[in-house]
Amino acid sequence: MTVRDGAEAGTSGGAELMDGIYRWQRHVYDATRKYYLLGRDRLIDELAPPPGGTVLELGCGTARNLVLAARRHPQARFFGIDISEQMLESARGSIRRAGLEGRVHVAQGDATAFDTEALFGASRFDRVFFSYSLSMIPPWREALMAGAGALAPGGGVHLVDFGMMEAWPGLMRAPFRAWLAAFHVTPRAELGEALAACAAAVGGKASFRRLHGGYAVIGDLKAGVARS
Repeated sequence: MTVRDGAEAGTSGGAELMDGIYRWQRHVYDATRKYYLLGRDRLIDELAPPPGGTVLELGCGTARNLVLAARRHPQARFFGIDISEQMLESARGSIRRAGLEGRVHVAQGDATAFDTEALFGASRFDRVFFSYSLSMIPPWREALMAGAGALAPGGGVHLVDFGMMEAWPGLMRAPFRAWLAAFHVTPRAELGEALAACAAAVGGKASFRRLHGGYAVIGDLKAGVARS
């Protein structure tokens, strides 16, 4: 959940900000986030990449999702991009301990302007996913479009993130949002509409669901089969 473009200060500024936030947090990140980053395992189960397929996560953080996804879908190869070198240090350790260096690869990059051909030798992916990263990327619409643009024909984008908590009492919603803001996290009210717009741009269709009274949202985009 750490790819951030750093719109105000440039990409290097975004990397410095995220490295500052996660320099120490990365050591306890997975243990603490599992209690409130809901829907991640559901997203991983629904990836369903084809045999021999490729999967890209934008905002891979500690590689928790990539390792779990690689175990869940042993027929595919997995790639991850994150702006924070601190988080990638943890990611590489996790991948190494899991014995998945041959199938899971990570690199530093920007969610809105990445060159996966240069980073990984792959330019198109059967699946691209965002797990609680779009709420941390200032130009999140551009990141979502970049992810859709990296799809192979018939590929899909999957996302899970914080929702607007529509069914929650304001006395609970307001403090929780303030706490998220302290970590540079902003739920995106227009995420469903943006996903639909991306689907239209790639000749596909989108679905969008709210979980737990809007605490989280999960979305899917399937690209058309005729991609350039």
